[in-house]
Amino acid sequence: GGSVKTGKMPEGEKTRQCKQEEEHRQKEEEREGLIEFYGSYQELFQFFCSNTTIHGAIRLVCSKKNKMKTAFWSVLFFLTFGLMYWQFGILYREYFSYPVNLNLNLNSDRLTFPAVTLCTLNPYRYSAIRKKLDELDQITHQTLLDLYDYNMSLARSDWSMLSTRKRSSRSLLHHVQRHPLRRQKRDNLVNLPENSPSVDKNDWKIGFVLCSENNKDCFHQAYSSGVDAVREWYSFHYINILAQMPDAKALDESDFENFIYACRFNEATCDKANYTHFHHPLYGNCYTFNDNSSSLWTSSLPGINNGLSLVVRTEQNDFIPLLSTVTGARVMVHDQNEPAFMDDGGFNVRPGIETSISMRKEMTVRLGGSYSDCTEDGSDVPVQNLYSSRYTEQVCIRSCFQLNMVERCGCAYYFYPLPAGAEYCDYTKHVAWGYCYYKLLAEFKADVLGCFHKCRKPCKMTEYQLSAGYSRWPSAVSEDWVFYMLSQQNKYNITSKRNGVAKVNIFFEEWNYKTNGESPAFTVVTLLSQLGNQWSLWFGSSVLSVMELAELILDFIAITFILSLRWFRSQQQLSPPQPPPNSHDNTAFQDEAPGLSAPHRFTVEAVVTMLPSYNSLEPRGPSRDGEVGHE
Repeated sequence: GGSVKTGKMPEGEKTRQCKQEEEHRQKEEEREGLIEFYGSYQELFQFFCSNTTIHGAIRLVCSKKNKMKTAFWSVLFFLTFGLMYWQFGILYREYFSYPVNLNLNLNSDRLTFPAVTLCTLNPYRYSAIRKKLDELDQITHQTLLDLYDYNMSLARSDWSMLSTRKRSSRSLLHHVQRHPLRRQKRDNLVNLPENSPSVDKNDWKIGFVLCSENNKDCFHQAYSSGVDAVREWYSFHYINILAQMPDAKALDESDFENFIYACRFNEATCDKANYTHFHHPLYGNCYTFNDNSSSLWTSSLPGINNGLSLVVRTEQNDFIPLLSTVTGARVMVHDQNEPAFMDDGGFNVRPGIETSISMRKEMTVRLGGSYSDCTEDGSDVPVQNLYSSRYTEQVCIRSCFQLNMVERCGCAYYFYPLPAGAEYCDYTKHVAWGYCYYKLLAEFKADVLGCFHKCRKPCKMTEYQLSAGYSRWPSAVSEDWVFYMLSQQNKYNITSKRNGVAKVNIFFEEWNYKTNGESPAFTVVTLLSQLGNQWSLWFGSSVLSVMELAELILDFIAITFILSLRWFRSQQQLSPPQPPPNSHDNTAFQDEAPGLSAPHRFTVEAVVTMLPSYNSLEPRGPSRDGEVGHE
C-alpha cells in the first residue's frame, strides 16, 4: 500500500488567501452597513458629538477620560441649549402677539370737502304739537311756582287757551302727575313732607319719580342742579308728546331762507341742491351741506376763501325756553354717509361772532384679522345697523342700545331710528317706559349690555381735526350797513341785531392730509431671521446644524423603537408556551411520570464558514507530482 503526502502551502499563497478573505469580509460589512443602525444610545451620542458642526459638542467626547471636564461641558452645553430656547420662547411670544408698526404718510391731493351739519339750536313749537306743548308749559309753570315760588312768564295766548282745553289737558296732567318733579333730601332722598319748616336749599336734591307698571318699584332720578332737573323732566314729557305723532313728517317745517341768510362755497353761491334737511328733537331744524355723493365739493387750495362760508340767524323766535337754554347755532363736521351725532362731535357758534374753523384731514387704516379686532364693514358685528349709513362705532353703539330698549321695554327710544315692527315709547301706551329706560340707561353706561364690547372700531376711518378762531362780526363801524343790507335782502328786522346773526367759515388749513397706517412688525421672515441670530449666537452654527440636530432626534426615536421591539421579542421567547384550549387532560399521565418535563426549546446558531476554492486544494508548481510516496 502506499500513501500520498501533500506538501505545505507556501507562505505567500496563505497571505494572499487571507487578504482575499479579509477584503470579502469588509465588503460584506460595508454592504450590510446600508441597513445597519446604532446598537446603543452611547454609540449614537458619541457619533453625533464627534461629527456635528455644533460648537462645544466635541468636548463631550474628547474629554470623556476627564470626568470633571465632561461634567463641566455637559452642564455648559445643556445650559446654553436652555438659554437659547428661552430666547426662542420670547421670540415666539412676540410673534404671536401680532405687533404692528405705525406708518405715517403725508399726501398732497385735491381734497374732498367733508359734510357740514348746522342746527338752529331752536326746537320750535311745531303746529302739530303746539297745543300739547302749551299745556305742558302751564303744568311746568305751576310746578316751578310750588317748588321755588318762581312765577314763569308765559304768553297771553297760552293763558287764554288754558281754560278752553281743560278736558284735553286731563290726560297730560294725569301722566305728568305720575312722574312729578320733587325735592328730596340729599342723604336718604325721603320725600319732602307737607307743611315742613323751611330748610337750607343746599340740603335738597331735585328730580322726578319713575315707577314700574305695578308701582311696586320706584326710584328718584335726582340731579344736583335744579336747572338740569327741570330740563330733563321737561324733555322727558316733550319726547312723549313727539312720540304721539303718527307721522314724523308733520314736524318737517324747514325754513332754510329764514335761517341761512348767505351760503357760499369756493366763491360760488350755494343752492337747495347742496343740502339736506332733518329734524332733531333738541337742536331743531338741521341742514347738512355737501352730503350728496353724486356731486361732492372739492378743495384745490387751502384758506378761508376756498371753503364754506355761512351767515346764519341765531335769534330764537317761538322757541321753548325750558328745553333750549342757549342761543346760537350748532355745527358739526363729519364724513359723507355718516350720521351727524350733534351731541358727540358738534360745537356751538356764538351770536354776533365770526367763527373761523380750520380743518386738517386725517385717515386711519388698521390691520384686521389677528392684528386687531377692527371690522371692515360691520357685517361681522353681532349688532343690526339701524341707520341708513355705513358702519361706524357710534352707529353700532346707538343701534345696540335701541335694540335692547325694544327687547326690554317693548318700545323704541325717540332719539334713535325705529326698528322694524316696533313703535316709539309713549306713556299713553307704555305706562312704565320711563322707569325701564333709565334703568336700562344705567346698565348701558356700566357696559352691562355689552354694547361697547360688541361694537368694534372700523378698520378704515376718516377724521377731521378742527381748530377755531373768533372775532366780532359785524364790527362796530360796519354793522349799520351790514344790517341794512340784511334787512333789505332777507327781511332782517330783529330788535337785538347784535345777537341775531353769526358768521361761520369752514376751510382746510393745509393742502396735505395725514394717513396713519399699520404694517406687521413681526413677519415670518423676521421670525426666522431672529431665530437664526439666536442659534448663531449660542452655538455658532447654521441651518445644516439644525438638520443635524433633527437627525439626532429622529435617530433617538428609531433606536428607542428598535430596542423596545427587541425587548418585546425577548420577553415572548422567555415566556412558557400556553397549552391549546382544546387539549386533553394529561393529569394522570403527569402523575405517573413526574420525572418527565416539557421539552425545552433550543436555539441553534449555525456558523457558516466559507470553503476554500477548489484550486487551493491542488499543489502548485512542480511539487504536484513530486510528493508521491509508495508504501
